[in-house]
Amino acid sequence: MQHDTSGAAIQAWKQDMSGGTAIPAWDLRASLSGQQRACSRVATQLRKPPSCRSPCAPLALLNSTSRSPAQPQRQFPLRSEVSNYRAFSVVRLLRIEQGGAYADVLSGDGDHTWERELDYVARTLGFQTSALDPRGQRQVTEIVAGITRWKRHLDFLIKAYYDVDGYDRMEPLLRQILRLGVYELVKMETAPHAAINETVKLGKYSLRHGAGNLVNGLLRSISRHKDNGTLLTPKVKGDDRSQARALADLHSHPVWMIRRWMSRFGKDETIKLMEWNNKPPTYGLRANFGRGFSREALLEKLKDIDVMCEPSSVLEDFIRVSSGMQAVIQGGLLQKGLCSVQDESGGLVVKVVDPQPGEIIVDCCAAPGGKALFMAACLKNQGKVIAIDIHKGKMKLLQEAARHLGVEHVVTTELSDLCSFVDKRHLSADKVLVDVPCSGLGVLSKRADLRWRKTVEDFDEMVRLQSILLSAAAQLVKPGGVLVYSTCSIEAEENAELVFHFLKHHPEFTLESVEGYVPSQFVTLDGFFASLPHRHHMDGAFAARLQRKY
Repeated sequence: MQHDTSGAAIQAWKQDMSGGTAIPAWDLRASLSGQQRACSRVATQLRKPPSCRSPCAPLALLNSTSRSPAQPQRQFPLRSEVSNYRAFSVVRLLRIEQGGAYADVLSGDGDHTWERELDYVARTLGFQTSALDPRGQRQVTEIVAGITRWKRHLDFLIKAYYDVDGYDRMEPLLRQILRLGVYELVKMETAPHAAINETVKLGKYSLRHGAGNLVNGLLRSISRHKDNGTLLTPKVKGDDRSQARALADLHSHPVWMIRRWMSRFGKDETIKLMEWNNKPPTYGLRANFGRGFSREALLEKLKDIDVMCEPSSVLEDFIRVSSGMQAVIQGGLLQKGLCSVQDESGGLVVKVVDPQPGEIIVDCCAAPGGKALFMAACLKNQGKVIAIDIHKGKMKLLQEAARHLGVEHVVTTELSDLCSFVDKRHLSADKVLVDVPCSGLGVLSKRADLRWRKTVEDFDEMVRLQSILLSAAAQLVKPGGVLVYSTCSIEAEENAELVFHFLKHHPEFTLESVEGYVPSQFVTLDGFFASLPHRHHMDGAFAARLQRKY
């Protein structure tokens, strides 16, 4: 295929746009319209506070566009010359941005998920592609997460070598195809001829020949500037607002988030935090000592299946995995109950609770269940963990995980919202953990899309919900008992400020320092637990330990 290396292709495409022959942004493809309508319904659910969502909203998203067996099957041509993992990637990206799906929801590894996605690809792009092998599945997951993280930076480059107005009017599918090509060139270091040729084919066959020409011209221009060392870079200069905008383009975070962090951490530390968020995430594994399986034995198992890992320096039963989680899943270690997935920050929150054999412990917002299962293991088959949550599907997964880990006799599940449970049950527990829904700004490395979904206006509504849940959880604590409030946020409104507000209106509780429960580097001046991703190399989290006096 002969490629136009000049700017003529881009200019021709702009003329095509102005002439009205290009597909407008709201008419992506006739075959996608039903999917978009279904996804918008789910997006409405997902924008609600977690306590108000339909229990199976993410599941509904995955199933919402399944074709009824009674419907006629449309036959799509097979395009074996188009890279299948690239086709899968742009469709996933489109569903995340246009439909409101979560990036992690679309990262399921079951065969049924990939088979269903193969049908989505055909109906979205207008042609069939070959199924993915395990390597291709890993490529899709990594590419989608990477492009989602780097979206703003990729858009900066595309606008710089195209134009702002034209890009903003561009149809969504073509925008995702361009992001894919630019990401491969500047972040994956894919060979330019491969990145350009494969992306051009994707644009040509999924849209039209003119779109392929545009992709070719733009990617060749960016590749040439990259090779010459003249690729445009945002200049961090001027006042705080100007610097925040430049840093947003450079490190691909929202401006409001950067300004918030710069006022708290300063510019240098904010950059380190963003750099951490943009790295491939690390994961934690907890060896299941309840089944007599030690961390040393788990390390040997992981070594045998080529998983890159190291022992945690802060928790004796934990391992930090930097690469190879797919091998852990496929190796059956989780199904056999030898270990469970849990970040070290979550394990440290359990240390703040300090579960002891014989205690009655309530986990108020338990799903997906990592903390409840760890607390159950600490009870050594003596005592009870009552796990409460409103998500039916996730509670079933928690019950299944409890059986795998051998703690099903210790864990009791309650499908209920917390306020209703408190109204119906007069319970006095030794310890209560309320790990509230939060902004999630401490887990942006794992939740690549979350940075683009949150706004500064979300905090007021989130804090109101957190205050309600904390006050409800307090009613379950017996005199002399302990209430632990925790989040996966690093923001003061959701953490220390909320706890101090609670203590002001609840004199029956007093703040107890977490010193002695967690290593000293995690203890704040006020006695809270706090982990920061760029300092501690784990998810950001917060916990306060409150004791009930009467």
